[in-house]
Amino acid sequence: MARSTARKRALNTLYEADEKGQDILSLLAERIEHPGAQTPLPDYAVEIVRGVAEHRRDIDTVLGECSTSWKVSRMPVVDRNIMRIAAWEIMYNDDVPSGVAIDEAMALAKTLCDADSPNFIYGLLSAVAAKTQENTQENTNE
Repeated sequence: MARSTARKRALNTLYEADEKGQDILSLLAERIEHPGAQTPLPDYAVEIVRGVAEHRRDIDTVLGECSTSWKVSRMPVVDRNIMRIAAWEIMYNDDVPSGVAIDEAMALAKTLCDADSPNFIYGLLSAVAAKTQENTQENTNE
């Protein structure tokens, strides 16, 4: 299954947990055990959801630091979770280049978000990528 599809399925799970105020990992366990009418979650979707759950505090901190106008808690739920997925890929998944993570986030945003969201998401994720690259270079130089 394509990673694009896995990202969409991960987004559905993160969105549901966020909307319900449910623990991400407990919802993930439910979805794995009882996929319902849908096909089982792809392995990469599970990896994304676990990664976001494990690093959500750090991801939200970086998103908040890079946002000039919105607190993470005030961002629309879909936008916030699209950015969490991309930020996890940028910050923690070396297999996915930052540009790919941003492009995939943009594809989701263009189909699922309101008209203003893609520009905001692009700008914020670009800042996350730059900050992550900066931190990586600093750690390499130490």
